[in-house]
Amino acid sequence: MTDADSALVPLATTVDEAHRRASVAVLPVGSFEQHGPCLPLATDTLIACAIAREIADGYPVRRLPPVTISCSHEHAAWPGTVSISSATLAAMVRDIAASVGTGLVVVNGHGGNYVLGNVVQEGQRMALFPGPRDWRAACAAAGMVTPPDSDMHAGEIETSILLDSHPEVVGDDYAATNHVADDRRHLLTLGLSPYSDSGVVGRPSLASAAKGRAFLASLAESFAGYLAVVSPSE
Repeated sequence: MTDADSALVPLATTVDEAHRRASVAVLPVGSFEQHGPCLPLATDTLIACAIAREIADGYPVRRLPPVTISCSHEHAAWPGTVSISSATLAAMVRDIAASVGTGLVVVNGHGGNYVLGNVVQEGQRMALFPGPRDWRAACAAAGMVTPPDSDMHAGEIETSILLDSHPEVVGDDYAATNHVADDRRHLLTLGLSPYSDSGVVGRPSLASAAKGRAFLASLAESFAGYLAVVSPSE
C-alpha cells in the first residue's frame, strides 16, 4: 500500500471510536476522473481526504473512508474517467448519514457533485464543506494567483494541495500544462473537452507545496463554524 493509498483509509479501531465518542463524522467525497497528463484520476479523492485529515487533526471528529467515484460526466471524453448517477451518489450519502447516527459533514472534492447540496439541504445535522467563501478565504491565505473561476481543473489549487499532501503522485511536467478557458458556458451540455484538449483548466505552473499547506490550514480554521452548526446543542 502506497502513502497515497493508505491516506484514504482511517486506521482507527472500534475501540478508538468508542473512546472518541465523536458527535460529528466527516465524509470525504472525491471522484475518479481525468486531471490532465500530470495528476492522477484519484486527485479529487486525495484532496478531499487531505482536507478531512487536516480537520481530524484539529477537531474531535470521526473520519470516514471516502466515496471515490461520483458525478464526473463532464470528463467522459478522457480515458479512465468513471461516473455514477447523481441519484446513486445522493442515495449513498443519505444511507451513510443514517448509518453513522451523528452529525455529518460532507467534504466535497469535486465541483460536479451538485446534488450534494440538495442532500445536505434535505438532511438533519448535515453540512457541506468547504463552501465558496471558505474556498476563497483559503485561496487568499495561500497566496493563490489564479482566480478560482479560472482555476477550474488540475490547476494551481489542486496541484498545490497534492504537492503538499502527496508529492509522489504529481508528474514532473506539471508546470508545462497551463491552459486558461474562462468561457465554459456550455460545460454541462458539452462536457469539458471542447474547452481543453489536455483536460487542464488553470495554471499549475504557479503551484507550490507551501501554497497547498497554507490552503489546507485555512480550510481547517474555517471548519470550526461548521462543527458548531452540526454538533448537538447542549
